[in-house]
Amino acid sequence: MKNFVLLFLLPLHLLAQKFTPAEVNRYQQQAKRVTIIRDNWGIPHIYGKSDADAVFGLLYAQCEDDFKRVELNYIEKLGRTAELKGESALYNDLQIKLLIDTTEAIADYNKAEPWMKKLLNAYADGINYYLYKNPQVKPALLTKFQPWYQLLWTDGSIGAISTAELTLPELKNFYSGDATAAVVVPKDPEYQTGSNGFAFSPSKTASGNAILYINPHVTFYFRPEVQVVSEEGLHAYGAVTWGQFFVYQGFNKYCGWMHTSCNVDVADMYAEKVVKKGNQFFYEYEQKLKPVTEKKISIKYLEGGNLQTKTFTTYYTHHGPIMAKRDGKWISLRSYNRSMTSLIQSWNRTKAKGFEDYKKVMDLKANTSNSTVFADYKGNIAYWHGNYVPIRDKSMNWSKVMDGSTAATEWKGLHSVAEAVHIYNPVNGWLQNCNSTPFSAAGVNSLKKSDYPAYMAPDGENFRGVNAVRVLSQGSGYTLDKVIASGYDTYLSAFEVLVPALVSSFEKNVKPSDSLYAQLSEPISILKKWDYHTSESSVAATLAIEWAQKLTPIITRLYINEGELDQVESTKRFAASATLSQLTAPMVAAMSELKTKFGKWQMPWGEINRFQRLNGDVQSKYDDNQPSFPVGYASALWGMLPSYNSRTYPGTNKRYGVSGNSFICAVEFGPRIKAKSLLAGGESGDTASKHFNDQGLMYSQGKFKDVLFYKEDVVKKAEKTYHPGEK
Repeated sequence: MKNFVLLFLLPLHLLAQKFTPAEVNRYQQQAKRVTIIRDNWGIPHIYGKSDADAVFGLLYAQCEDDFKRVELNYIEKLGRTAELKGESALYNDLQIKLLIDTTEAIADYNKAEPWMKKLLNAYADGINYYLYKNPQVKPALLTKFQPWYQLLWTDGSIGAISTAELTLPELKNFYSGDATAAVVVPKDPEYQTGSNGFAFSPSKTASGNAILYINPHVTFYFRPEVQVVSEEGLHAYGAVTWGQFFVYQGFNKYCGWMHTSCNVDVADMYAEKVVKKGNQFFYEYEQKLKPVTEKKISIKYLEGGNLQTKTFTTYYTHHGPIMAKRDGKWISLRSYNRSMTSLIQSWNRTKAKGFEDYKKVMDLKANTSNSTVFADYKGNIAYWHGNYVPIRDKSMNWSKVMDGSTAATEWKGLHSVAEAVHIYNPVNGWLQNCNSTPFSAAGVNSLKKSDYPAYMAPDGENFRGVNAVRVLSQGSGYTLDKVIASGYDTYLSAFEVLVPALVSSFEKNVKPSDSLYAQLSEPISILKKWDYHTSESSVAATLAIEWAQKLTPIITRLYINEGELDQVESTKRFAASATLSQLTAPMVAAMSELKTKFGKWQMPWGEINRFQRLNGDVQSKYDDNQPSFPVGYASALWGMLPSYNSRTYPGTNKRYGVSGNSFICAVEFGPRIKAKSLLAGGESGDTASKHFNDQGLMYSQGKFKDVLFYKEDVVKKAEKTYHPGEK
């Protein structure tokens, strides 16, 4: 009975989590060296004695705002999603385990330099201290984080891995042995991720200071807004991906960095000639047979409330893991999906002290998934298209499957940053990238495509890039507000190609006596008069967008390979050759759907295109009967700079936003930093918090708040000041 009483009197958090007294003491001591100030928007400003202290506080604050998103990111990177979702996620986990090796991450941690090991330890300790202090929080799987987890995900991109276009269905077909087991799920054509980055030199700004516009397009609530400061020189502000310890897109007092996704070739497929001798597989290389490496990978999955285990025998050549089978040949993948060098680069850029310093960070050449738009306090602006670029034989098309049996297809080291596609301080005074070709980054002053190997920049033009060049070519005297206004230009450049084709075909081929004329004459007239700008009140925008979604999918493809037509050229070719039926039948269908849903087709865009945040779940819920805000923006697919990807959901007639503009920021690098920012919804994932949706209306209208960069300003707007662990 006495033992029972003692057990009953123990604090709940000691029963809920397995943390040793030594660990708890370490957490508590570090927490004393960290101060978190929550401002009037709930944004955490973390101040630590050391960089490691700041990281500790940053992860604690992230967990306060949305622990479930922190945890889910690492469940995915550990290849353990099937333990929650069941057998349907089995091959997602297998793909992760093939490409991201936990044993390599652990080895990297063990040999990490002392300064990095401190950061990694602080990352795990910050999360674990949160779990210790909040026993009411029930992790889905990860009850204790390990410091090497961060080394599974070493850049902050939303696309965590590069598979060189090898698909999950192909992986499943190969490792399940059932060629009909997997079906490719069609993509929502308007669900485009991407980003915009603009940089303005002093010659283009009213103040004579450089300005950077940060505009990532990701799923909503993918990154929170934070500030991290230490007495070791860290002073970074921006967006951090849940569960990571570096500001991914943001700025410090010297410079700022905006990442956009690009299509630089960083991973290649190899066709392997495999033979079997006895129980061993071999592959041909330089006219010799080399043994295929075999590795057992066991994955747990949920079935009927219990965990089951499936063990795969996986295969590797020196190129990498076998990921598919095509035309009778095994396909291996060479990639670079995680590395210590990448994590070092991700961290070091947050402490760069300007252009020259940032170039040294770029020389690490470990940023595999991003381009970078940059500006600094001395007035420099720059653009790098990718960073990690393997050297290859220029005569080959590297978007194809390469011959794995010859050394001629091997990588030959990495290109230097000076050799890769980059622009420094162009004479026009501005730079842009919208996941588009780098050869329009500075308008007429851009680089020439012919000067670079095709694998460095297969990216084509898209309608967002067209729109950005149009807007920025006309501007001067930029202020923060003018930069934001440019970033929120509502022109849909795709429709200056598509709508005239529809109008022309209708006017040439449809007579007033035709039944089609009675159906379409009024909407065609509306579109003919349209200026291609969206707004909440625009009926034309509704007609155009609902119609365009039903046109050929060829016009929705943004990322292309060498020799393929880009989105702009594909759309122009379609518009020039489309038949009357190809153009008008989708319009008839779109109008019919609008009538069915709303009783009429004359629907203003803002009445059906809404922003709503009802719950904090990763899979948001939407309800036409609950409050929402009208949004006048549209998908980036059609050239919209302020991207807003929306669609209907089961049980809804209205469209609700799911991705696009997320954290948006404009920053001016003068003697004193000036910046404005906006976040989709709010900082917190807790529906009970006043910061869950306090930026929702502002977000729907593109109204920004002032960034509080200096501590004296933060203190004036402080809502709560505390050490981690304090209530």
